[in-house]
Amino acid sequence: MKKINFSSQAIIYDDISELSIEDQNLMEEANVAKNSSYAPYSKFNVGAAILLEDGTIVHGSNQENAAYPSGMCAERVAIWKVGSEYPNAIIKKIAIIATSSLKTVDKPVGPCGACRQTLLEYELNQKTPFEVLFMGEVGKIVKTTSLVSLLPFSFDSSYL
Repeated sequence: MKKINFSSQAIIYDDISELSIEDQNLMEEANVAKNSSYAPYSKFNVGAAILLEDGTIVHGSNQENAAYPSGMCAERVAIWKVGSEYPNAIIKKIAIIATSSLKTVDKPVGPCGACRQTLLEYELNQKTPFEVLFMGEVGKIVKTTSLVSLLPFSFDSSYL
């Protein structure tokens, strides 16, 4: 038997004002993206904004439908838009924000497992990690330096 230690690192900010100007702006872009969310069933609106190396910002928002749960998360909407419209771009970071019309979302809302796996694929393909920032509508913000920090023991194409 071999015991392996691994760690996952994140920085937790108490308030958005503690972020760099670039990160504050990207979080605001995620908030703008959230406004195009279509979430009549869950009432849980999510926006994502991806910053590309050239400064381009790509938005995504969650999209639901009556055949619930066959909608799509904001993170995958945004990352697939990058893949289809900017296939050779390098992703620098992604910001995610979530709100609800049912209650105040006061803790950071990270990507779901499917989104983590999808984002990881893009990170591995570009061979450069990218930062992930996420928050609720108020409160703390979590920032990681890569998807691997959010998805240890991940599955990738090397298994296929």
